[in-house]
Amino acid sequence: MSLSKAASSKVISQKSIEERLQIQRLVPTTRIVKSNAGSDVIKGLTQTPKTLPPAYFYDDRGSELFEQICELPEYYLTRTEMAILQQFAGEIAKITGACELVELGSGSSTKTRILLDAYQQLGYPLRYLPIDVSAGILESSARQLLVDYPSLQVHALAGTYELALTQLLPTQLPSRMIGFIGSTLGNLKPQECDIFFSQITNALQVGEYFLLGIDLQKPKHILEPAYNDRQGVTAAFNLNILEHLNQRFEGNFDTTQFEHWAFYNETENQIEMHLRSLRSQTVELRALKLSVNFAVGETILTEISRKFDLDTIQKQLTTWGLVPLHVWTDPNQWFGLLLCQLQA
Repeated sequence: MSLSKAASSKVISQKSIEERLQIQRLVPTTRIVKSNAGSDVIKGLTQTPKTLPPAYFYDDRGSELFEQICELPEYYLTRTEMAILQQFAGEIAKITGACELVELGSGSSTKTRILLDAYQQLGYPLRYLPIDVSAGILESSARQLLVDYPSLQVHALAGTYELALTQLLPTQLPSRMIGFIGSTLGNLKPQECDIFFSQITNALQVGEYFLLGIDLQKPKHILEPAYNDRQGVTAAFNLNILEHLNQRFEGNFDTTQFEHWAFYNETENQIEMHLRSLRSQTVELRALKLSVNFAVGETILTEISRKFDLDTIQKQLTTWGLVPLHVWTDPNQWFGLLLCQLQA
């Protein structure tokens, strides 16, 4: 091929990507919402014990670190769920038929490729709506997908789940499946789970689908290493939430004066991730006009990761009309993947 033809082919390819890509940045538009920016941080850091919303993990750096966590040998969750998907994605595609894929917390969309391959092998059209708070990783992963899947249409939404789910347009395909894989449901408290399931049902039409990945209850000696890796990537991810607050709210957190602490709470069946203050200190977030005192050893709860019982979660889903059609697990019963259908 001549240089001129190669260049022309590259231009056409880039043009094709732009034609098949739409990136929608969801931003608060009302004064009320804008005025509440950071109110969740103020609430969390002024209560006892202190907490931070896990959404603040996911600036661009946090999203990159989480992708690294997913590759760690101790972090069984990703590879276990991927193995389930690789085995049963074809079955999922056959059940749903031609289906628009919506993914909450899409990240690099690695696991989504398994589903796209399954739908493509059946000759179905491919339309994908990734949703993530990190616009950077959202765009880079979407562009790579469009290179690898020449018939794929991508409408990416940069924003929170709550906001994105309210702005989904009617699907262009015969059906829709919202995917919430990767065990992220475990980050929600029971009451928050109910709110989330109500948002899912509002975003679906009767007969459409919800694909849910959940981490199952298992012994402490398996769970705790997944959140205390030897390379310290999870610790860096946890501490990065303070850097994000510094950048976003003009803060002066010194991350060298906090340490990562994660353990399994067997009573609540949940991993808890904390940041523990190494000394008495005062931190300011100037944009929020907030000053926070920390005693030595005092902690900030940054995340919970609940571990589920399959029977219990199926009953809860059914109460919201999200009826489980199929449940798949790995041979160790460490992880569960549930395909649900919204029924009247």
